[in-house]
Amino acid sequence: MKKTIIISAVNLVEGGPLTILRECLKYLSSDLADKYEIIALVNKKKSFPFGNIKYLEFPKSKKSWINRLYYEYFYFYKLAKRLNPFLWLSLHDITPNITAERLAVYCHNASPFYKLPFREAMIDPKFALFNIFYKYLYAINIKKADFVIAQQEWLRQELLKIYKIKNVIVAHPDLDSKYSFEQRHSGTKGINRIFFYPSLARVFKNFEVICRASKILLNQGIGNFEVIFTISGDENRYARSIHNTFKQIKNIKFIGIQNKESIFELYKRVDCVIFPSKLESWGIPITEAKLFKKPLLLADLKYAHEALGSYEKAKFFDPGNPEQLADAMRGIINQAAVFEKHNEPLVQDPFARNWKELFDILLRQQHV
Repeated sequence: MKKTIIISAVNLVEGGPLTILRECLKYLSSDLADKYEIIALVNKKKSFPFGNIKYLEFPKSKKSWINRLYYEYFYFYKLAKRLNPFLWLSLHDITPNITAERLAVYCHNASPFYKLPFREAMIDPKFALFNIFYKYLYAINIKKADFVIAQQEWLRQELLKIYKIKNVIVAHPDLDSKYSFEQRHSGTKGINRIFFYPSLARVFKNFEVICRASKILLNQGIGNFEVIFTISGDENRYARSIHNTFKQIKNIKFIGIQNKESIFELYKRVDCVIFPSKLESWGIPITEAKLFKKPLLLADLKYAHEALGSYEKAKFFDPGNPEQLADAMRGIINQAAVFEKHNEPLVQDPFARNWKELFDILLRQQHV
């Protein structure tokens, strides 16, 4: 009889965490479903085309935090008793109140480790609450987990320091590289250089530094560029603030949220990807841009250095300094950008470079 792996991800419906869930399920479907029974707890099963997996839907989870906490601390306790899992992997931050031979929690949310400026707290009070609340939410049951998973070394160090735990694995996201061959199609043929920032409208995503850098370039008489944002400007208070403040800059295009196929088509035709976010547990667009061999302009922060790894076409800038970013953008526009080779930072064990290595750790016969 097969042992059971349960992947709990009832709240992952967008952005980088959804990408992580899809890649996880794809790996399990193709590589482990012959040895284990795979059960995925998801918001909507139609979002996942991967076979050899049993999907259980929880569409009410996103409707309120009361529902979410009920599932994590009450309903899943009964579900685990019934399904008797060998491994329960919670892919969204909360260590559930369940019994399993192995219990692992994957920590996406870096908000408790962010020094939130007052202005940002006023624009996004919900994120301000997360900034406070998640620190305590992480603490519940975390010492009962056999494994705590962080995407980067800096996040591991924060978890070790705050929660006094020892069992933290760094697991880098492992994305499908099938698109990398398409880099020969890259770049625009016209006079305008296209910069791309694929991101959701979150107050820490720092769209404003790109807008201000664009304004600096225009004031200098440089107008042969275009910036594409994947926000529409009406998603939330922060998005409206960005759109209303900078909508007069015609070089900036607010195209709204895109599906993965459209995002990858945009990667093919743009000249450069900018990623100025001030807070990330990884930064999936950095990895995706590398698949297309695109130049990258990145916030000079720990997460970006680790996410970039080894790469030869990146430049870092102070995420609070639009003048620095404008200089870097000017280099791309004039085809005079100067990059420095970037080497992958050293990560200590336990460390998983892909899903196979991560599940080898989680499923091995003996663990400490």
